[in-house]
Amino acid sequence: MSLFIADWALLDHGFARDVQVEVGADGSIASVTPDSAGAEGERLAGVLVPGMTDLHSHAFQRSFAGRTSVARGGDDFWSWREAMYRAAGHIGPEAMRAITAYLSMRLLEGGYTSLVEFHYLFNDLDGTRYARPATMVDAVIEGAQAAGIGLTMLFGVYETGGFGRALEPGQQRFANTAAQALAMLADVQALAAPNLRFGLAPHSLRAVPPASLREVCEGAAAIDPSAPIHIHVSEQTGEVSACIETLGAPPVAWLLDHAPVAANWCLIHATHAGAEELQRVAAAGAVVGLCPSTEADLGDGIFDFGAFTEAGGRFGIGSDSNVCVQACDELRLLEYAQRLARRRRNLGPGVLEGERHTGVALWQAAARGGAQASGRPVGRIAPGCRADFCVLAPTHETLGSAPAFVLDAAIFAPGEPCVRDVMVGGAWLVRGGRHVAADAIAAGYARALASLP
Repeated sequence: MSLFIADWALLDHGFARDVQVEVGADGSIASVTPDSAGAEGERLAGVLVPGMTDLHSHAFQRSFAGRTSVARGGDDFWSWREAMYRAAGHIGPEAMRAITAYLSMRLLEGGYTSLVEFHYLFNDLDGTRYARPATMVDAVIEGAQAAGIGLTMLFGVYETGGFGRALEPGQQRFANTAAQALAMLADVQALAAPNLRFGLAPHSLRAVPPASLREVCEGAAAIDPSAPIHIHVSEQTGEVSACIETLGAPPVAWLLDHAPVAANWCLIHATHAGAEELQRVAAAGAVVGLCPSTEADLGDGIFDFGAFTEAGGRFGIGSDSNVCVQACDELRLLEYAQRLARRRRNLGPGVLEGERHTGVALWQAAARGGAQASGRPVGRIAPGCRADFCVLAPTHETLGSAPAFVLDAAIFAPGEPCVRDVMVGGAWLVRGGRHVAADAIAAGYARALASLP
């Protein structure tokens, strides 16, 4: 057992002082005891908070972050997608491994302790199948493990290039049928570990026909009934219109009517879902995965966060295209977009029920929703959960403040780096704001980028 005593820790009921956390040899929390000032343990000076789950990432897209901001006229999601196809066309297994390791390192330094990788870059550079179909999957897992982040690996299903359309040339590397994805899920069941979980990711209704989605649902239930299932849905208005024209209903409504959406499901974006659709998602117990930095970068629109959370909806945050790797930045963008849309302040979940700190409410809700979406016991500082947490160091502006203000300031008044130390599964991976293997991982990433056009 390892013992730690935090000056302050964010527990289920709020902040507690002098909290002793006992971590077992398996990397799980054995006990949590507040008011333990005189007890044994390594002192963690600062504010201890549950690690955040990044519930939606396409790791390979970090390789071209910052390279899509040259205006060509009429830019939108669909023109960005063409740039993404070009980047995806050059990344092999070695580069994929290095990119994932670097991304995972940066996410850890940004307060994330778990990553849900929505993987769909399966095939060789020419679009043909690798001799080992899971070659690129292996590269992602190895990259994440090199950095030490907890991982939920989702096998993508990508069969069509749009509603009723064949795959385009730029999509051939993504091709993976429902049967192929299910075979991958069945093959890896013995590899599941405390820091590694597996699930499925039917890419979208435009890329997965109804019969294939049904095959995914039935197959997953037979292999692992609790396997996480994630899907992009209702991200773009063009997608919504095409879905209504082809399937006769908006994407979220159609999905709820034709798939067993439940607590193990995560609906990514749901940006243009209507109020009734959002109420149904909340009632189903599914999580909505919000990716504010990517949704802003791509001009997707603004999710109706207020209607969803007021209906009791669960949400988490994701880095998606990985232009942003800081958990606090995603939460700030989420809240600020709502303030702009609704012309009010402090709109985080539950804050209107009484005097609550918006930053604290956002962090706790997103950490719990992300944990649910990952299918792993994370997101809380509580017995039985993984010992995944961050130590926030008070900045000059917050020294002497109550711990809630330290977290609020980290989100809404960023200045000095606030995430000082990060532990995953009982192992310290970030110390003093820097990953313990930063030099080697960064060097590998630099070599990978140099090998790409």
